[in-house]
Amino acid sequence: MTQPNYRKEDVLVEALPYIQQFENAVFVIKYGGAVMHDESLKQMVAQDVTLLRKIGINVVVVHGGGKEITSLSEKLNLKTTFVNGQRYTDEQTRDVVQMVLAGLINKDIVRRINIYGGRAVGISGIDAGLVNVKKYNKEDLGLVGEITNVNETFIRNLLKDGYLPVIAPIGVDEEGTIYNVNADIAAGNIAGALNATKLVYMTDIEGVKAGDTLISHLTKSDAEKYMKDGTISGGMIPKVNSALSALDAGVQKVHIIDGRIQHALLLEIFTKEGVGTEIVSD
Repeated sequence: MTQPNYRKEDVLVEALPYIQQFENAVFVIKYGGAVMHDESLKQMVAQDVTLLRKIGINVVVVHGGGKEITSLSEKLNLKTTFVNGQRYTDEQTRDVVQMVLAGLINKDIVRRINIYGGRAVGISGIDAGLVNVKKYNKEDLGLVGEITNVNETFIRNLLKDGYLPVIAPIGVDEEGTIYNVNADIAAGNIAGALNATKLVYMTDIEGVKAGDTLISHLTKSDAEKYMKDGTISGGMIPKVNSALSALDAGVQKVHIIDGRIQHALLLEIFTKEGVGTEIVSD
């Protein structure tokens, strides 16, 4: 990870046209990775999303919490199983997921943002039928849900009233059964339902790379080609697929950035070069 070298005054001047362009726009931020575990980075993200909100951008945060779910499961002597990189969720694990995501993590993020006056409100996919799901059936993952609908009106009403929604990625089916939902996929679906201007994935990597070279700009067709030839592989594939689905649903741009870089969110949005990879439709 290389920290970009920017002069503060240059960043401020360069940011002005972007601030004007994005007033009243909707940004969905997927908050995950190491940035969720380092105290200074947690504070930095809370400051950054509050700043975005204060300058007139409508911000929605969707967060993960896999490390914390695994940690609590171990303390409760529950077995953690992954199937092709996705957590198998039985009833006991589902209860842990709900406690950790909708409780501990969600409220900690809300608390931190509100320290800076961000007017954050913590919700989950259960609230107001925000995230409706059906059982994921492409492989047996237990109580893992596939999103069928997002109650975008609920989110828009919160944004209209000046709130910053912080969303825990769990969903509910027609019978009221609660399901675990992949946070990357949830962020993509929510961004698509809102026709967001930007969807930003905060990760532990610089972005999409070809060998050691960061690809700063990527079209949908290039991304599909790179996944086919193996340039994009492993854990990056689900993120890129989610990004492409979001673009198909109406999101204008998707960004994959390294959240460990100081104020990466602001640098990606408000500077021409950015710090990660932006993915756009052809």
